[in-house]
Amino acid sequence: RFAIVPIAAKEANVKLCRVRSQQMGKRGIPYIVTHDGRTIRYPDPLIKANDTVKIDIAENKILDHVKFEVGNLAMVTGGYSQGRVGVISHREKHPGGYDIVHLKDTKGHSFATRITNVFVIGHGNTSLVDLPKRKG
Repeated sequence: RFAIVPIAAKEANVKLCRVRSQQMGKRGIPYIVTHDGRTIRYPDPLIKANDTVKIDIAENKILDHVKFEVGNLAMVTGGYSQGRVGVISHREKHPGGYDIVHLKDTKGHSFATRITNVFVIGHGNTSLVDLPKRKG
């Protein structure tokens, strides 16, 4: 599940953040709020809630973003499957309830969890950060 992985010096300056909400502020200034409480003004208009942004820690600027969509690599951050990594296979929308996301890991096992527990970490099968030996 979760494992300590040494990181390179170039990775020490960036952080992945999950977008909690995307809103308009005073005078029509768009901003996003991330899972760790950061507020970033004037983001890319393509960035929406549940997406992941790669942030330069020193400047608090967005370097890259990954959409929350089928086919992207994601890690589960809560629930029974906490720490598992897999590719998003599909998403069930339940109006008035919790949306469910189905993932498939590298061994071919399928599992599902609530959308609030899923953190997208890469495009397709490639991760934006280093993963442990067995890829979670």
